[in-house]
Amino acid sequence: MNKEIKVEDIKDLFLKRDIEANKGDFGKVGILGGSIKYNGAVKLANMSLSTLRSGCGLVRVIVPKEIEEFVAPYLLEQTMYSYESLEDIKKSISDLDVLAIGMGWDYDEEHLAILKYILNYFEGKMVIDADGLNALVGHLDLLKYSKASVVLTPHLKEFSRLTDLSIEEIKKDKINIAKKFALENQVILVLKGHTTIVTNGDYIYLCCCGVSGMATSGSGDVLSGILAGMLAYQNYDLLTISGGVMLNGIAGEIAEEKNTDIGMIASDTIKCIPEAIKKIRSE
Repeated sequence: MNKEIKVEDIKDLFLKRDIEANKGDFGKVGILGGSIKYNGAVKLANMSLSTLRSGCGLVRVIVPKEIEEFVAPYLLEQTMYSYESLEDIKKSISDLDVLAIGMGWDYDEEHLAILKYILNYFEGKMVIDADGLNALVGHLDLLKYSKASVVLTPHLKEFSRLTDLSIEEIKKDKINIAKKFALENQVILVLKGHTTIVTNGDYIYLCCCGVSGMATSGSGDVLSGILAGMLAYQNYDLLTISGGVMLNGIAGEIAEEKNTDIGMIASDTIKCIPEAIKKIRSE
C-alpha cells in the first residue's frame, strides 16, 4: 500500500503537552559523531538543536576526546560527553532512548568498529546518517542482527552506494527498490527527495514537502535531528518518521519564504520548527 501523507495524518503527533510534564517525560537522545579530520562542530550543534526543537527532553552530544574543545563553544542547551574508548561509548549511551550516529565522521575502520559495537549492544531506537551510512556499505548484515530499531536516512547517492545500484537504476523503480531494501535489512528507510519515501518493507508512505532552498549543506543533519528528537517520545513507526519528514519540510518552506531559495541555510529551517508545529496544529 502506498499512502501520501497529509498534514491531517500527523496532527496527533503534535498535541499540546500536559502542564505537569517535565523533561524526563520526553526522552533522551544521544548524537554520536565528529572526528579529528572533520570535527563537524557546527553540524553536530545544528543537529542537536533540531533534536531539541522537535520535542525531546535531553540531548547529549558524544564526541571523541580530541575534538571536545572545538564542539563545546557551539553547545548551549545540550550536554556533551567525550570518549576515548568503546567502554566510554558504552557508558555514554547506556541510558539513552535514541541514538543518532555518523555526522561529522570520516570513513575508517575505527568508525566501522564503533558502529558494529553499537548495533550489537544498543537496544533503543537509532538513526544512521552521513558517514554512518557509508560505514555500512558492504556490511549490511550488521543491520539484520541489530538489537536496535534502526532508521536509515540516505539521499540517492548514498542509497546507490548501499545497494550497489546506479542512481539511474534506482530512479526507474525507486519505490520497489526502497521497499525491498527495508524488508531485507529490517529497517525503516527514509529515501530523501522532493517526494521522500518512508518504508518498513510492508508499507510505503510518501511525503511530498520541502523546497529548493533546502538543497544546502547541513539540511540532512537537520532532518536526522528532528527524527531522533521525535523518536524519543513517539513510537518507532512509519507515521512518526513521516511526521518528522513533514515537520522538516514545512519548516523549510517557512524558512525559504523568509530567506529566499538562494539565501536560505540549514539553520534557518531549525529556527522555523516552532512555526511549523503551529502550522500543523492549526491546519
